[in-house]
Amino acid sequence: MPSHLFLLGSPVTRERLSWIADALKICFVNRIPESFLHSRPGQEPMVSFFLSGDALYSLHETETFSLWESILSLPSVVISCDREEMDLRGLSMDSLKMKYPGQVLDQNGRRISHPRSFWRGLVQAARRTVPGSATLGYLHLRSPYMNRASALALSCLQGALEEGMTADLYMYLDGVHAGHINQRPSECRNIGQGLEELDGIARKRGLPFQVLACERSAAARGYSTWDDGRGVSVSTCTIGPMKIRNLGTIIGRFALPQVILGESAGLISMEREERPAPDAWLGGETGIPPVLVLVTRSPYETVHTFGALSLAIACAHEGIPTRVVFLEDGVYALSGSHATEPDDLVFNIQDIIEAAEGPALQLYAFMPSLQRRGLAKNPRFSPVFDIGMKEFEEILFSTPKGVRADHQRILFF
Repeated sequence: MPSHLFLLGSPVTRERLSWIADALKICFVNRIPESFLHSRPGQEPMVSFFLSGDALYSLHETETFSLWESILSLPSVVISCDREEMDLRGLSMDSLKMKYPGQVLDQNGRRISHPRSFWRGLVQAARRTVPGSATLGYLHLRSPYMNRASALALSCLQGALEEGMTADLYMYLDGVHAGHINQRPSECRNIGQGLEELDGIARKRGLPFQVLACERSAAARGYSTWDDGRGVSVSTCTIGPMKIRNLGTIIGRFALPQVILGESAGLISMEREERPAPDAWLGGETGIPPVLVLVTRSPYETVHTFGALSLAIACAHEGIPTRVVFLEDGVYALSGSHATEPDDLVFNIQDIIEAAEGPALQLYAFMPSLQRRGLAKNPRFSPVFDIGMKEFEEILFSTPKGVRADHQRILFF
């Protein structure tokens, strides 16, 4: 039976939870209808949600609570809540736990349970989804101290080390700021020091620990570097464990059959095909785990859309089967005609989309998100395929043709 995992750490809107719920319903009905006929006592859940950070509010808000109830009505679904983050926000799951005993769990209490049991539980679930994986990689996108994303990344990586896994941190976009030297926050955990402590924990356990920062992201944010003469960028303003490397080096880790998570991410268990389809991916069979990039933000308020497309193009260039879905506010990138002046130092997102091509890259527009906003896709984007809920579920829970990997990574941007 499949074992799917979703880690949600950023705010969960009604729109996001709606498509998650609808996709799960289609998946259960079409792929595992027998799960409705009998219970599976003592067996691991087929779908595990791990909620931390501001995603926890969605279990209390009226507009999302009913959708969680709909999800919990499906067979073998479990929600695990980060108890420390709940305590910080003054939240309680007691009423929900009484209504759904055994399906809603609150872990990670400071004194009640084992420290970081939430994160260790996440790591254990990830290992069930990706059997045999010895490494957990974490894609980090946000800077520290304006939010708790960096602190949660540290907790996840420490959970991996405590479970005996190798840990990788991939700093991308504003995530590179987590590795700056001389951090001295007075009101919260020192993230740079936390990374150095993780490096020490890994050394004591005899486990590799890598902190790799995207060279382009670092350069854009003023991390002055010099070349050591061997093609390696070295910086004088980073903590010891942090290494600045080109994006291709980071993507090279994506080509390995390892767990990769992020603040909001997913791991989808895949059943391997008996034989590759005639129109196999890249003209042949591959076991590289595919990457599904979900572009969910408007194109210019932040650099997330540009970063998502850059990462997707880099993955495809390395031969990693990559699919990109524009949904939620991400569909604004596909509507209208974006115009820039020749001397504007702004990337026109639509130009990037139009230039994004290759046998390992496929782009999709989620039509319900366009319709919800009263938008139409610009006709110039004919290579961006229109999909509805049924096709989206197929993308979420199936590998591309000819791909025989045991799991798919989902990354939210």
